[in-house]
Amino acid sequence: MSDTRRRVKVYTLNEDRQWDDRGTGHVSSTFVERLKGISLLVRAESDGSLLLESKISPNTAYQKQQDTLIVWSEAENYDLALSFQEKAGCDEIWEKICQVQGKDPALEITQDPIDESEEERFEEMPETSHLVELPPCELARLEEIADLVTSVLSSPIRREKLALALMSEGYMKKLLQLFQVCEDLDNREGLHHLYEIVRGVLFLNKAALFEVMFSDDCIMDVVGCLEYDPALVQPKRHREFLTKTAKFKEVIPITDSELRQKIHQTYRVQYIQDIILPTPSVFEENFLSTLTSFIFFNKVEIVSMLQEDEKFLTEVFAQLTDEATEDGKRRELVNFFKEFCAFSQTLQPQNRDAFFKTLANLGILPALEIVMGMDDLQVRAAATDIFSYLVEFSPSMVREFVMQEPQQTDDDVLLINVVIKQMICDSDPELGGAVQLMGLLRTLIDPENMLTPTNKTEKTEFLSFFYKYCMQVLTAPLLANTVDEKKSKALQEGSTKINPVCPGALRFMRRIIGQKDEYYNRYIIKGNLFEPVINTLLDNGTRYNLLNSAIIELFEFIKVEDVKSLIAHIIDNYYKALESIEYVQTFKGLKGRYEQEKDRQTLRLNRSVRYRRDARTLDEDEEMWFHEDEDDDEGEAVEKSRPEEEFPESYGKYMEAKKVKESDDKENFPTQTPTGSFKFTFSHSAGAANGANGKPAASHAASTAMVGLVDYPDDEDEEEEDEEQSPRKRPRLGS
Repeated sequence: MSDTRRRVKVYTLNEDRQWDDRGTGHVSSTFVERLKGISLLVRAESDGSLLLESKISPNTAYQKQQDTLIVWSEAENYDLALSFQEKAGCDEIWEKICQVQGKDPALEITQDPIDESEEERFEEMPETSHLVELPPCELARLEEIADLVTSVLSSPIRREKLALALMSEGYMKKLLQLFQVCEDLDNREGLHHLYEIVRGVLFLNKAALFEVMFSDDCIMDVVGCLEYDPALVQPKRHREFLTKTAKFKEVIPITDSELRQKIHQTYRVQYIQDIILPTPSVFEENFLSTLTSFIFFNKVEIVSMLQEDEKFLTEVFAQLTDEATEDGKRRELVNFFKEFCAFSQTLQPQNRDAFFKTLANLGILPALEIVMGMDDLQVRAAATDIFSYLVEFSPSMVREFVMQEPQQTDDDVLLINVVIKQMICDSDPELGGAVQLMGLLRTLIDPENMLTPTNKTEKTEFLSFFYKYCMQVLTAPLLANTVDEKKSKALQEGSTKINPVCPGALRFMRRIIGQKDEYYNRYIIKGNLFEPVINTLLDNGTRYNLLNSAIIELFEFIKVEDVKSLIAHIIDNYYKALESIEYVQTFKGLKGRYEQEKDRQTLRLNRSVRYRRDARTLDEDEEMWFHEDEDDDEGEAVEKSRPEEEFPESYGKYMEAKKVKESDDKENFPTQTPTGSFKFTFSHSAGAANGANGKPAASHAASTAMVGLVDYPDDEDEEEEDEEQSPRKRPRLGS
C-alpha cells in the first residue's frame, strides 16, 4: 500500500492567476547529481512519470500554508504548490526544506522576498531588526497602527516583517477585540482606522494571517471592520446579510462538522473578496493572490469531501427522484446540485473528470430526465444549468447514456426528446432557455464532437439513433407549419398564394445539399424530396420573385458542383416537367451534364469490352502460327518446297515481331480502378495516339485493328476524379 503521507497534488499558477493541476503523485527529497543538490521529486501515481523535479535552492522563499500546502516561486512568473493529503507529510517535507536552507521549521516562510532596490539596505540591517515594532494595541494608538500598516504596502520586505509581527502574541485577535469596543462606543474615528488596518492586513497576502482572520471566532469581526469605509456616509450592513438574508440550507444533514465549517468559511471569504473589498488597482492586483488561492483550495477540499461521502450523495439523488418529495424540497435539492457543479468548475480537468464520473455513476442523468420534465420553472432552469455542465464536460458521456435509453423507456420520455420539447415550448418571451437548450443540442449532434479515438463508431451510431428516435420530435413544429391544408383550400378557391413557410423549408434543404454529403443525397433521392420543390416552382409560374430565385439557385448549385447522383435523379424523374423552362439555362445545363456522364460511362464500358477482345488476340495469333508451322513441316516432308536454311530466318523475324507486340501490349496493360472499370496508360504521347492535333483519330476501325485502344486526353481529369471517389459514394448512372 502506498504511503499516503507523501501523496500530493502538483499545482502551477497560470497567467490568469489560477492554479492548474499538473497531476497527483508521491513526493520525495533526494540528491540529484544533474542538479547538484537536494531536490523535490514528484512521480505520478498512475504511471510513475516525473511530474516535478525541483532543486531546493538556498535563496528560494518557501511558504507553508494551511498546514498542507507548500508554495514557492522558481522564476519570475512561475509559481508552484504542493498540496499534501496529510499534514504529517507536509511537515516532513517542510522540515527537509528548512534543513537545506538552515531555517527554523517553526517559521511559515523560509526567506524574506526582497526587491532589488532594497537589497543593499537589507544587507546593512542589524539582525536585531527582524520584526517591525508594533505600537501597543490600544484605542488611542489605532491611528498610528493604521499609518504603519498602510506605509509598508509598497515595500515587500517591510510587508513580510509586519506580517511576522502581527502573527506574534495574538496581535490580530486583540485588534478585533478593539473593534467590538469601538462599535459599542460608536467611535466612528476608531472604526475608520480599523477599516484601514484590516484592509491593509488583507493586502499583506499572508496565508497564516488569513487562517486567524477567517476562523469562526474572528471572521464576522473582520467583516464588521470592513463595513466602516471612511468614504461612505453610512456603513454597509454586510453582517446582517450574511447572518439573516443569506441562510445556509442543508438539503441533507451534513454530519461532518469540518465540512460544514469549511463551507461556511468559503462562502464568507468569497463574499469578502467579491462584494466587500473594492476592485484592486493595478498596484494592488497581486496583493490578493493568496486570498484567491485560499478560496480555491477550500473549494477543492469541499468538492473532494462531498464526492467521497457516497452516503450523502446517494440520499440526495434518492430524494431528488422520489415522487413523494415536496416541490419546495426538490427545488432545494436541484439548487444544491447546481451550486455543487458550479464549485466543480474551479477544479482542474483531472479533478473535474473524477467529479462528473462520480455523478454519472450515481445516476445524475436519469435524475435530470425526471426533473427537466417537471412543471416547476425554477427546477427546470436549475436542471438545465446542471445539464449544461455535463454536456460541456463530456458530450460523449451524455450521448452514450441517451443511446441506451430506448431499451428501457418510451420515445416520449427520452432525455434528448425532453430537451427538444423544452426548447420548443419555452414560455420565456425572450427565449432565453430555448437558446441555451439549442446550444446544448447543437453540441450533442455536432459531428465534429464525435471523433473521439476511443469510440470510432460514435458518429454513425448516434446520428442513426437521432434520426430514428428524435428527428420527428425536432421537426414536428416545422411540419405542422408547412401542412398543405391551407394551400389546398386556397387553390380550390382559385388562389395561387404560396405557403409563407415554404422558403424556410427550402433554405433548410439548400443547406443540406450544400454539405455535398452522399449520405444526405441518398436520403433525398430515397424520399423523392425534390418533388415538392419542383411542384412549388411550377405553381409559382412565371413570377420572378424570391421563391423563384431560391429554387433556381438550388438547381444551379447542383449543376455547378456537378453533384452526379442528384443530377441523374432529377433528369431521370423530373426533366419532362422542367424542359419547358427556358428563361434560364439551368435545366438544359443539368441535362448536358447528365448526357456527358452517360457518354463517359459508355466510353468506359466500350474500352473495357475492347480490352477483353484484344487480350485474346495474342493467344489466337500464337496458336495460328504453331498450326501453320505444323502444316509447313508436313508439307516439307512431301513436297520439299521450303528449304531448311530459310526456317531460322523466318523464326527470327517472327520472334522479333512477337517481342514488339508483347511490348506494346504491356504498355497498354490496363489497371483496375476502385470502381471496377479499367484505366489505360500509354507510354507514347497523346499526339501519336490521337493524331497530330491531339484529338481522337477519325477512323475507329483502323485504330482498333492496330492497337485496339484509344486514349482521350479530355477524359484524364475525369478519370482522376473517379479514382478519388470511394466505391460507396460513386454515383451509378443508367446508360
